[in-house]
Amino acid sequence: GIDENEAERASCSRGSGSDDEDGGNGDGSRKKLRLSKEQALVLEETFKEHSTLNPKQKLALAKQLNLRTRQVEVWFQNRRARTKLKQTEVDCEYLKKCCDNLTEENRRLQKEVSELRALKLSPHLYMHMTPPTTLTMCPSCERVSTSSSAAAAVPPPPPPPSSSAVSGGGGRLPTVVGRPSPQRLTPWAAISHQQRSAR
Repeated sequence: GIDENEAERASCSRGSGSDDEDGGNGDGSRKKLRLSKEQALVLEETFKEHSTLNPKQKLALAKQLNLRTRQVEVWFQNRRARTKLKQTEVDCEYLKKCCDNLTEENRRLQKEVSELRALKLSPHLYMHMTPPTTLTMCPSCERVSTSSSAAAAVPPPPPPPSSSAVSGGGGRLPTVVGRPSPQRLTPWAAISHQQRSAR
């Protein structure tokens, strides 16, 4: 019973005025708060409503659960400590994630700032260095760009419809262009008529 009382005093910082409740050495098993499921459920439900109890509430709850008020007080203290510890762990994990995200964002921004500073200090060098770097970084793109530029530099030969239009239009010249052909045909026609008439 002595060791249990010392453990109880170590776990309970207050309650020095409740020495009269430490009597009943036959209740030693309950000093370690070995609660039944019903007792634990009632304590949990009460803690959800009120995390801190006044002396009257402690006494009423202790009588309801057949416990001593010191045990109820210790249970609530431990429960508050566990709740605070869990909340601290959750907050710590959340803040750690935020810190990691901010660190990564800071690295990215520092890299971007350094690149922008280099671009601002040497714009001409950057402009001259950009095409070779892009070509060396992507050989496939280089092939495509050179082939496309060569194709663009050498235009295709002129289409044959222009010559065919001239040759094809030669048959249409008497109908389309009527002025020169009568001038050329009229003297020949006159000569042929004169020769025929002379014969």
